[in-house]
Formats: sequence, structure tokens, C-alpha cells
Amino acid sequence: MNSSELLPLMVMLVQLWPCSLMMQNHSAQNTDQSFTAVRRVKRGWLWEPLLVTEEQISLVPVYIGQLKSDLDKQDGNLKYVLTGEGAESTFIIDEYNGTIYVIQKLDREQKPFYTLKAHAINRSTQLPVEPELEFIIRVRDVNDHEPQFLDGPYVATVPEMSPEGTSVIQVTATDGDDPSYGNSARLIYSLIQGQPYFSVEPKTGVIRMASQMDRETKDQYLVIIQAKDMVGQPGAFSATATVTINLSDVNDNPPKFQQRLYYMSVSEEAPVGTTVGKIFAEDSDIGDNAAMNYSIEGDGSDVFDIITNNETQEGIILLKKTVDYERKRRYSIQVKVVNKYIDERFLKEGPFEDKTIVKINVEDADEPPVFTSENYVMEIEEEAMSGSLVGIVTARDPDHGDSPVRYSIVQSTPLKRLFSISEHNGTIITTKPLDREIASWHNLTVTATETRNPEKISEANVYVQVLDVNDNAPEFPKHYETFVCENAVSGQV
Repeated sequence: MNSSELLPLMVMLVQLWPCSLMMQNHSAQNTDQSFTAVRRVKRGWLWEPLLVTEEQISLVPVYIGQLKSDLDKQDGNLKYVLTGEGAESTFIIDEYNGTIYVIQKLDREQKPFYTLKAHAINRSTQLPVEPELEFIIRVRDVNDHEPQFLDGPYVATVPEMSPEGTSVIQVTATDGDDPSYGNSARLIYSLIQGQPYFSVEPKTGVIRMASQMDRETKDQYLVIIQAKDMVGQPGAFSATATVTINLSDVNDNPPKFQQRLYYMSVSEEAPVGTTVGKIFAEDSDIGDNAAMNYSIEGDGSDVFDIITNNETQEGIILLKKTVDYERKRRYSIQVKVVNKYIDERFLKEGPFEDKTIVKINVEDADEPPVFTSENYVMEIEEEAMSGSLVGIVTARDPDHGDSPVRYSIVQSTPLKRLFSISEHNGTIITTKPLDREIASWHNLTVTATETRNPEKISEANVYVQVLDVNDNAPEFPKHYETFVCENAVSGQV
């Protein structure tokens, strides 16, 4: 049966509907006084608030209320007619007594009210006996919508060690039911998962810290929030949302050395700037909160230095001055580490520093011989006979073994004819007389070589000055020719 065939049947059912049922429904509708927005337009019409509950399913028309003209003598001479929104399709009226029924299921969220007009017509003359009445039928809400979290899933971040009660995030659910009627849209928030670390305000959905938490123990929590309508009463609908809460780091942990004592070594041959070794202080914090500076305190700071690798936070010990195994074989230095950025709120957790001892052994190396001087200046008179002593150079092996040294002269061909050196004791002598007037200085390079390791060689410069002696008669620079006049007087130049 289609709708066009169903409508006359419903009208007939209305006309045959028992009056007692109408009065019973009429009484039930009068118990709700919250929807009284219908207004009386003209005197002569009598009516009551017209309300219909949404989502009603019935095989027969459902009574809403009654409109009546005070001119109605109840003799059947008046005919009531309904026009406007939903007339005849959603709402019908008993044309004999003005009783209004709904014949369809309504949805308040789609349409909360309907505006209609009532007419009272004389059946005999077909003329209106009352001005038309405009009235409203309001749709009363039922709890037919579940709450919804429109912005989830949620992610929030809160600093670790935040005090109890610190606000983390607010979650909000919406409900499509009528917030102005009943409890269908009144929501209560509760915590399904997340105790005992978090709490939620029942009315606002604000999540708060319920205890102080340490990021180094656990840095992420999964919280499940439930929103329930009807103030949590039986029959309520609910929805849940997931909130991922991350704990951000604060500087609440001091740096700690992994060892109380470190051992390192460095060769005595190592140049200045050589990396001796690395040490590391652990800090459970991250980022800037774990940044630290290393320093050397007391003895050893003149020989060693330490810098901080800002990426790895390691302390790198460097050689500041060359070391000598034969002079000092071991150093003991104290290294201190301090956090760069200290949070005053957590000073009681400090001190934010630590100390350790680093023992550094100097390794022996086979060093070349060392001359007593880098440069020697010697003198000898010219014309001294061959084999005359010019001077002595001295070098020794600085190593613990004290290897014997052999000397030699690195010289050009002309010098080979003038000087020689004793390979055992470094004595330099002349091999022929020297002439100051030919060369007043002679520059020699002398080497010292270890006998046990010929690769270890050192050099020194020897500057020999030839001293002058009176070995040349005066000479005129040219031949002079003079003239004198024959009559020159005595004494004349």
C-alpha cells in the first residue's frame, strides 16, 4: 500500500480513535511544561502546548493535542483544516473536533519545530468562522545520539616532574541531542585508562597530572577518556578518545662519570695538540639539559687541556705541552664536569657536577741525541798550523739506555780540506792553516748519530771565526810619481 492509499486510512482511524485514549495522551502531554512556545494569535481559538517526541514509531496516528474554536457548538457544523509545514503528510487533524496527530517518525536534529496554520470553516457556507491560526509544533528530544570526539586522537606534551594538578590538555566531545532539554546532551568525562598518573575533570574534560612523573623512567603514556551523556545515568551513550601524553625533559639529573679512575698514556714524541684520550660523564637528561663542560683542576693543567665535544658530550684531553719520559713519567690530573644549563627548580637534586681522576703515563720513545747547544761559536787564529784545536761539540742520548754517539761534519768540498771532527768526542781541528784575508768566517753543520740506531740523528750549527794576526807588510795601493821645482825652498811640499 502506498502513501496515497495510507493517508485516507489514517484519517478514518483518527475519526474512529477512542476518545478515552485521546484524553489519556492529552493528559500525558500536559505533564511537560518546558515547551510552551506556542502563542495564541486571536481570541476565539483554544489550544494547549503542542509537542511531539522524536523517533516515535507507531502503526497508528499518535495524539499531539487539540485546537478548538470557542464558536464550536459541537454540532458538527464546523470543519477544522490544517495547512503549513508537514500538513497532511506528517500531521493530520480531525476535522470534527480539531485533534492533531502525527503520522510519521520525526527527527529533532533534522527539524526541531514545524509552523502550521489552522482554519475553522462553516460546513454549510464554506466560509471561515475564525481567522486562521498560526501555531508551532515542537519536536521534543530523546537521547538518540552518541557523543563524539571530533578532534581526536589527541597528542599532548607536559614537562616531567610537573606538580600534581598541572593541566595537560582539554578534550571535548559533542552530542547532537538538545542541550536545552533534559540530560541527553549533558556529558560527563571519566578516565578509562591512565590512573594513577592522570585525572580528568568530569564536566570540562581537562586532563591534569595526578602525580609527579620522571621522564627517565617512562616518557610516554596512553590515556583513554570516556564521554558519557545523560550525566552518566542508565541508558546513556558513550564514546572514547585516545590521548598520547609525552613527557618533555627538564634538567633534574646531574652528570656522572662512568669511572672513578681513568688510565691513559701519551708518547713523549707526541706533538702539542695530540689527543691523549676521551672521558664521558653520563646524564640521563637530553638536549640542552644534558649539555656539559669539562675542566682540569690543579696539577697538570699546564701540561694538559680538555675540551667538550658538543655533539657527543665527551671530554677530549689534549696535550698542551710536550712531555719528557726522562723528566716525568706519570701525571695525575683531576677532571671536573658541570652542566651548562641548571634549572633552579631542581637545585636540591644537585650538585649538578662530578669529578674523576685521570692518570696519564708518559711512554718512552727512542729520541735522537741532544746537543748541549743548538749553535756553537768558535775562534781560531789564522795561519795556525794544521791540527790546531778549533773547539768541541757535545751531544748525548737522552733515553734511559744512553746510547753512544758518533759525530761527523756535513760539509761542502772546500770545507773538507779545512776541518775535521773526532767521531768519538766531537773535537774539531783544522786540517790546514786558515787565512782570514780569504775567509773570516766558516759555517759548519755537525751531526750526532746514535750507534745503536743510526736513524736517530741530530744536527748543530758551528760558526768558526778566523782571528787576524800580523802576517802582512803594509803596501801602497799604487805607485806614486813626484816632481819638484829646481828653485823650491827648503820645507816646501
